[in-house]
Amino acid sequence: MEFHVWEPVYERILADFGFDRAGDERARDRLAAMSEPFDLDSLPEFAGATVAVAGAGPTLADEADAAAAADDVVAASSAATTLRDAGVEVTLAVTDLDGTPARLATASHEGLPVAVHAHGDNVDALERWVPEFAGDQLLPTTQAAPAGPVRNFGGFTDGDRAAFLADALGAAELTFVGWSFDDPAVSDLKAKKLRWAEQLLYWLETRRADRFSVLDGRRDGLTLPTVDEG
Repeated sequence: MEFHVWEPVYERILADFGFDRAGDERARDRLAAMSEPFDLDSLPEFAGATVAVAGAGPTLADEADAAAAADDVVAASSAATTLRDAGVEVTLAVTDLDGTPARLATASHEGLPVAVHAHGDNVDALERWVPEFAGDQLLPTTQAAPAGPVRNFGGFTDGDRAAFLADALGAAELTFVGWSFDDPAVSDLKAKKLRWAEQLLYWLETRRADRFSVLDGRRDGLTLPTVDEG
């Protein structure tokens, strides 16, 4: 996704949460200083593949077989470790380091590529954990404008960023496991982020001319976050 397409949505997210764009940019720049360019060609071929997008919801362990049935798995944060513990091969993990950073860092040295995301609230985590990752397995990302080795594929939460990344890499079909938009155990802030994740997935499926099963029964309450569908 080109940043000029993402930027109006990003600005709406910033306004809705009261987040500071300058904070995101500072975090992006710090991550850039600690990272090297990531070679996307080092990833398995996503073109034509069915990719399972794994969320870290409470049903994930019960859906491990569905994840394993996909050609590739892109997993959000701790979903990657849950699936690996269940014997499911994960192709790519996506994290803002709020979850299981130590285990993901270890997994990167075992060959797991990890998209590490910078935002205004996780600079301390970046400083603590980025040096622990295998440099050639770390794909640095931002929700602000891309800069240096840091890329922006679209998306806001770990889960929907995983879907946008799989789309950007050419996935033919996206399936969803471990997703729960109505988890009563999450905080009000997390619930609000999940509402945005729904809208962003709705936007993504519209851009793909697709229908994601994870949104079945929910579309009537969703709106596109931007009028631009290009």
